[in-house]
Amino acid sequence: MSIERRTAIAALFAQRPDDLLIVTGLGSTTWDLASLGDDDRNFYLWGAMGGAAMVGLGIALARPDKRVAVVTGDGEMLMGLGSLATIALKRPPNLAVIVFDNGRYGETGMQESHTAHAADLVAAARACGIHNVFDVDSASAIDAFAAHLTGFKETLFARIRIAASDPPRVLPIRDGVALKTRFRRASGAVEAR
Repeated sequence: MSIERRTAIAALFAQRPDDLLIVTGLGSTTWDLASLGDDDRNFYLWGAMGGAAMVGLGIALARPDKRVAVVTGDGEMLMGLGSLATIALKRPPNLAVIVFDNGRYGETGMQESHTAHAADLVAAARACGIHNVFDVDSASAIDAFAAHLTGFKETLFARIRIAASDPPRVLPIRDGVALKTRFRRASGAVEAR
């Protein structure tokens, strides 16, 4: 069973708390989050494939007063698989890693990824030492997981099984300096003017 990606992102962040910062991975998850409306608390990674989880970890460690959700795809998570071990070692209580898994490399032509075959990201997260792991594959399961995002106090990992689809792109700004500057203000890293 799988969930349509835009339905999934909308359900996840329908009750987004003010203190939740979101880092998205390359491509589709950026467009999915942007489809909900642009927000200064969103940090879109345009060309850092494999880096979303580690960027999220850095933000979570630097801003323990905020919660951080990383939303990325299966291809990017496979590329940065080692980051799960580092996240498990550091155990930031304010970090959630959410992987949209459609078993495809969406940015290069929808070829099957390793998760379409034997690779199991849920098992990998557990094997790395992350204790709060969710495998989400239905509307009721996504609603239950979304409730965790409103007040979590432990490191979370979730694999959201999404349908292999290609909805219209919603492109947020691409200016890296502008993204960094507004995100730093929204996160409280610098004073807003």
